[in-house]
Amino acid sequence: MVQKTYFKTKDYCKVKFAFKPENAETVEILGLNSDWENAIVMSKKKDGTFSADVTLPKDSKHEFKYLVDETIWVNEPEADEQAPNQYGGTNSVITL
Repeated sequence: MVQKTYFKTKDYCKVKFAFKPENAETVEILGLNSDWENAIVMSKKKDGTFSADVTLPKDSKHEFKYLVDETIWVNEPEADEQAPNQYGGTNSVITL
């Protein structure tokens, strides 16, 4: 799930990411702001859902993927769109 909160007087948007993979120990978000090196670590809740709040610039577009347990790349099913990547797969896209 991706939930966007816009502020009338701010030039950014608060984005809440929530993702619930089965039996995962860790989930990270990579690719936001074109940064595929520095992961955003999501917090695990008691029900097994991972979440993270991220501030991103308004009027921007970001490709990203979830990295589950440091080995499995997963797209966000509710992303605004999917974009082809250089590895023959797709990345999730969020448009603000």
